[in-house]
Amino acid sequence: MIQELKDRYGNLFESELLQEINQVGTFKEIPAGFKLLEIGDYIRSMPLLVSGAIKILREDKDGDELLLYFLEPGDTCAMTLTCCLGQTRSEIRAIAEMDTKLIMVPVQKMDEWMMKYKSWRNFVIESYHLRLNEMLETIDNIAFLKMDDRLLKYLKEKSRVNNEMVIRNTHQEIAYDLHTSRVVISRLLKKLENLGKIELHRNHINLLEL
Repeated sequence: MIQELKDRYGNLFESELLQEINQVGTFKEIPAGFKLLEIGDYIRSMPLLVSGAIKILREDKDGDELLLYFLEPGDTCAMTLTCCLGQTRSEIRAIAEMDTKLIMVPVQKMDEWMMKYKSWRNFVIESYHLRLNEMLETIDNIAFLKMDDRLLKYLKEKSRVNNEMVIRNTHQEIAYDLHTSRVVISRLLKKLENLGKIELHRNHINLLEL
């Protein structure tokens, strides 16, 4: 685990902190679709991503989901950090977007490392800043973009995160992420296909431009 830690976080953390993470962290490999965290769970550890991606979702009172942002290698989740420090229940759902490797760090180390390591303190602050900007962008998308623009932006982000021009999601799964109906998504996908931006296939979508 120490080599993967150095490869991903060596430019961020001091060698002493890397050694501590290696000693107390738990290395996990989770498959695509695995639910890492559920709404209402108490958080006992926080993730440091080594490879792969995790999507972070919110849920409304009717049980419908909304995609907030993706966690990628080198990231951690600011909302997880908040719950760790406040010892409160999770307000988000975390699901592996693809096969993912991560290191779970016990919450007991959070305060200790904030005081002990400047690099950890900077990492936490930067994570809050980055996630806040992403959530503000999500709010702006909902408030100011039409659904077809939101859909195209979503497809481009999925393509970037997965590093391929193919989207391997059903229309219903996309509808869940964008908090709308499958009928709306299917209609807008057909519109995007007619505009020459995508190709629709039975089990996947090809992006023709970014």
